[in-house]
Parts: sequence; structure tokens; C-alpha cells
Amino acid sequence: MQPSFRVGDKSVYPAHGVADVVAVEHKTIGGSPLAFYHLRVMGSGLKIIVPVHKAEENGMRAVAAEAEVDELFELLRDHEVPCDRQTWNRRYRGFMEKIRTGSLFEVGEVYRDLSLLKQTKQLSHGEKQMLRTARDLLVKELAVARASTEDDVAKELDSMFKN
Repeated sequence: MQPSFRVGDKSVYPAHGVADVVAVEHKTIGGSPLAFYHLRVMGSGLKIIVPVHKAEENGMRAVAAEAEVDELFELLRDHEVPCDRQTWNRRYRGFMEKIRTGSLFEVGEVYRDLSLLKQTKQLSHGEKQMLRTARDLLVKELAVARASTEDDVAKELDSMFKN
């Protein structure tokens, strides 16, 4: 399979966020030629190696386009979501699954739902961490997508959930 990302491109890897493609390596393993992306996660510097043929299956994707960013902000502005009556640990598991998908919109839902829940009740320690994780993932991707600073994006996101 041909690599769809090139060295220097930015991509998003599920649960880790925006990463730079720092290399595309070609190896022969078991007699089969394989290509691998070498990613460096922005912020943490974590290095990830992803087989090119499994990249899409693993959820690796391009940074959000302008239309997707607009759609995300529509999702975040929608505060008319049903009240979640699940126990905190069930909510936590559901939110964790959404974050693991790597989808901008799923992560956005987690951020929105936890931000709204925080206005009505105390979040558990795990939920607070998850809210931070979802916020950080959104901030980093939106800053890259909009060529903006992380501080500006963070302020804009936070302002959507002020009482």
C-alpha cells in the first residue's frame, strides 16, 4: 500500500493527538515488503511507529479541515443533550471508547458532555482527567487546523461552557 502521508505532514493518531510524520521507513519482514510511518506526537514527543497498511484501520487520519472544524463548533454549541443518568464508571467507559476512536467529533462530544455535566454536579477524578484529555486533544488539533495558538483555541473552547 502506498503511504498517503509524507514526511513533514501532520496527522492525528487516536488518543495521542496531533503528530508529525518524521519518516516513512520501508522494511522486508517475512519476505514481504512493508512500509511504516514514524510519528512524533506534538507536545509529548512520544514516538509511534505505525504500519502504513494499518494506519487507517488504527484511526490515523489527517488534521481536520475547515469544514470539519465548523461542524465541531456546531456540535459544541448544542447544549440540548439528554441528561446522562448512568453511573460515573459506565459514563467513563463510554467516553474512553469515544476518545480511543480518534474521531474529532467523538472527542468533541466527550468534551461537551463532561463540560455540561461539570456545571450541574461534581465530576469524579477520572472524569476530570478525561475532560482534560479531551480538551487537550481538541486544543492541539484545532490550533494546527486553524494555524492559531493553543491559548486562543483553549479560551474559545472554555468560553462555550461558562455559566
